[in-house]
Amino acid sequence: METIINLLDSLDTPTFYGVNNQNILCLKNQHPDVRVVARGYQVKVSGSETAIAHFEQSLHSCEQFCIRNNRLTEQDILMLLHGDKPHEQATDNLILYGVNGKSIYARSTNQQALVKAYEENDLLFAVGPAGSGKTYTAIALAVKALKQREVKRIILSRPAVEAGEKLGFLPGDMKEKIDPYLQPLYDALQDMIPAAKLTEYMEKGTIQIAPLAFMRGRTLSEAVVILDEAQNTTALQLKMFLTRLGLGGKMIVTGDMTQIDLPATQKSGLRDALERFKGIKGIKIIEFNEKDIVRHPLVKRIVAAYAKE
Repeated sequence: METIINLLDSLDTPTFYGVNNQNILCLKNQHPDVRVVARGYQVKVSGSETAIAHFEQSLHSCEQFCIRNNRLTEQDILMLLHGDKPHEQATDNLILYGVNGKSIYARSTNQQALVKAYEENDLLFAVGPAGSGKTYTAIALAVKALKQREVKRIILSRPAVEAGEKLGFLPGDMKEKIDPYLQPLYDALQDMIPAAKLTEYMEKGTIQIAPLAFMRGRTLSEAVVILDEAQNTTALQLKMFLTRLGLGGKMIVTGDMTQIDLPATQKSGLRDALERFKGIKGIKIIEFNEKDIVRHPLVKRIVAAYAKE
């Protein structure tokens, strides 16, 4: 008897198979009564019906562990197959496991509040100083939702507003000019999704990163949509963005009101939105502060020094 087992597309196959296919060989060695050929997201198995069923159960157990933890070792496989629980860095505030099993969790009170608010609301505003983990936590929530198949896409955006520099003077075509503005979003994703899987997601459009201007005219359904640096939007731009929300979608808008790069005559769209949306059901505003800062300890003092103005 021969059958083909399809793996979930949220699985990072290089991590799952291991270097030189060591993991799949370890799994096969624990099931000597089957022949296994694995390629991409398909595993072809030959053997008796009972042997195949036993192998498939073990395979899916390892698959789920790998998706949850972004890691799989031969020791993990042996423990799973013998009914033991591999070590998972469990914590009450864990959001997900990143690359190489790195635990990514809500560290501060307001990061935890953002996680809780995400479960109960479809539109969130996370506002506060640099280094407080607003964007990082938001992206972690989006990646978790994608891995758990709660949404089909992640869409990340930023307004391309110059902070004292001009886009026109940057070298390259439009994409090359825009990419430096989006680099912080790439950095967060690279912490959470293995490189090969991230490339696959971006090639397929499962994860999209684009400047705010590219959002016009779209309906963003079954997606987590994140707008970063929203303090640099105008009221009309932010209205355009917020009205893109489609069925089954969630939006997280982040920003820092102390880092507005708009002309002095222009009111920030984020400030306008925070005034408009207080108390509206389904919308939650989380205000971060200096206590949430998780960068170098000096960053707290820098933020406090500028706040005195």
